[in-house]
Amino acid sequence: MSEMRLYCCFEHIELAFEEVIEEYEQAPNFEKLEDKHKLSTRCVYCSNPADYLVTN
Repeated sequence: MSEMRLYCCFEHIELAFEEVIEEYEQAPNFEKLEDKHKLSTRCVYCSNPADYLVTN
């Protein structure tokens, strides 16, 4: 299986968690993005600046 990488804002972190759990049936890993990454990285759900990276 390939790695799932979802960038998301705080508002959509639950959606990202659910998507990883549904796809891989395991708890996701997540990390808060550093400020320097927030400027260019967007939430996959709403296009606002991403706050977190959620992976399987």
